[in-house]
Amino acid sequence: MDYILGESIPVFIGLTVILFGGASFLMGQALGETWRPAWQNVTYGLLLTVAERLADNFLFAARIVPLSFSDLGPIVGYVSHAIVLCGIALIAHRLTRARKMVTQYPWLYARAGLFGWKEIS
Repeated sequence: MDYILGESIPVFIGLTVILFGGASFLMGQALGETWRPAWQNVTYGLLLTVAERLADNFLFAARIVPLSFSDLGPIVGYVSHAIVLCGIALIAHRLTRARKMVTQYPWLYARAGLFGWKEIS
């Protein structure tokens, strides 16, 4: 549990969820606005996670490199933080895509929930 959330829960919430999660949300919106495919959120999200882990190291002295082959803590931390940031980016991408489909093509599509649209018959 210590490696999944990082050094402490307030650092995880403040740095990963609020600061870099906000950047991830804006990234997902930007990719959705430019009609980019959803898989690019994962690619850029992994790069954003590298920046987040480095900021965690610089500000709070978190370990980001394993000390031995059996030390999987930093790797588990990277993967868990990447899941959070990529998830936020994918949610923002889908919200933006649904909004754009309905506003750009109102004669074809109607809103169907927060994340979807349906064809008008």
